[in-house]
Formats: sequence, structure tokens, C-alpha cells
Amino acid sequence: MIASVAFVGVTAVWGYTFLVVQDAIAHIAVMDFLAWRFIVASIVMIALRPTCLRNVTRLELLRGIGLGTVLGLGYIVQTYGLRYTSAATSGFITGMFVVLAPVMSWILLRRKTNRNTWMIVALATVGLALLSFNGWSIGIGELLTLVCAVFFAVHIVGLGEWSSEYKPYSLALLQIATVAVISLIAATHKGITVPSDPGVWKAVMITGILATAVAFFVQTWVQSLISPTRAAVIMTMEPVFAGLFAIVLGGDQLTLRTLGGAACILAAMLIINLRSGRSVAGQKT
Repeated sequence: MIASVAFVGVTAVWGYTFLVVQDAIAHIAVMDFLAWRFIVASIVMIALRPTCLRNVTRLELLRGIGLGTVLGLGYIVQTYGLRYTSAATSGFITGMFVVLAPVMSWILLRRKTNRNTWMIVALATVGLALLSFNGWSIGIGELLTLVCAVFFAVHIVGLGEWSSEYKPYSLALLQIATVAVISLIAATHKGITVPSDPGVWKAVMITGILATAVAFFVQTWVQSLISPTRAAVIMTMEPVFAGLFAIVLGGDQLTLRTLGGAACILAAMLIINLRSGRSVAGQKT
């Protein structure tokens, strides 16, 4: 119960950061922002537990780096996507990783995906079309965010497979540090910029400490206690919070098309997880 409540809190923070990040990258390059965000997160985690990586095995190191690489790619395309689409739309399309996770599990782990699941994926695709298509073309922001959802789906499948084998703190730090290195390398190509705007530093601290250091430790801990399906049920709240904050605080317009697209995606996420939840009854909860 405590783990679930904590994870809902994390989804609220993640939902809020769509708006925070969108404001920040209007004043700083995307890769510079990501580099500072994940550097701050890594420093905070190391400062709190400086010896947490002392007993890390070679396999844990490789898996942590692998998960971090997938996570980093997801954040890169998501953050670029936020330059070209609204925070609410980005939140709902990112949330499609919950629907895509069973597909990735089938592709990567050869776990059977039934016809009903494909029908649910089709429902989510209809929602994506309503949210993202402009005339006969899909916007670049929405396309980048959809790619992000694929990366996040791969990440949650991998984390669900491996998190119970390792200590949550060390595995979370390995992932975050990997994203920091990837972002730093990409940022230094043109010379990394130190944020000069106080608002950008505020965004770096919110996303670095709350939405990264704390959030990914909680996620790794939660996924070591509950099944990936039950974790995904909780994570369906992220796009809900993203849309809520974007409308209430960001002034996004709530059109019928946006509402319809969001409803399709949310319905798909909830149905697939409720159906899967029945099949994991009796497993770890």
C-alpha cells in the first residue's frame, strides 16, 4: 500500500514536469537541460549514499547501463518533442508506453500477445491520431513523443525483468548516471551552457531531484515489490496529471478532439492493465 501511494505521488510529479520542462527548454538547449538535470540527480544520489555502488556486479553494471541508455534515448526524443507539441498532448502520447509494453514484451521476450491486446493497441492508435494528426500529416512533436513511448515501454519491460535481482538504489543510480553521461556527451558537441535564468535552475532542481533522483529510486523499488502490470496500472495516472496541470496551470485548450483522443488512450491503458491484472492474481503484489 505504501509503495503504491508513493508511486502515485511520483506520477503526479512526472505529470507536472511536462509543463516545467516545456518552459525551461524555451530558454536553454534541450541537451544542456537534460545534462544538468541528470548530473544534479546523480550528484544528489551519490551524496546521500556514496558507497552504494561498491558491491555492484559486472552483470548489474551492464544491465543498469543498458536500461539507462534506453531511458536516455526516451528522454531525449521526448524533450525535443515538447518543443513542437503541447504539454497535455505530450503527456497522453507518452502514456502510450503502458499500451506498448505488452507489444515490446512480445517482441523482446517472446511472450504471447493475444488478439484482444492488439485490439486495445488499435484503440490507443485511434487516440493518438485524434491527438496528433494535423490534416493529412502527423506533427513532428507528436511523432517524437511516440518514439519516446516506445523507448519507455522497452525500459519498463527491462526494469520489470531485472529490478527484483538487485538493490533498487544502486540500479536506479546506474540508470540515471548513464543518462547523465549520454546527455553530457551530446551537449558538449556544441559546448554545454550553464543556465543563467533562475527559472531554468528551478526546473533543473525540480526535475533533477524530485522527478529523477527520488522518482526513479521509488520506481525501481516499487517494481521490485509488485508485478510490471500493477506498476503500469499506477503509471496510467501520469498522463492524467500531465493533462490536468497543462490545462489548469498552462492554459492549454481542452477541445473535443483532444478530449476524445485522451479518452481513447486512457481507456486503452486501463483496459489492458485491468485485463492483465486478472491474469497475475496470486503473483507478487
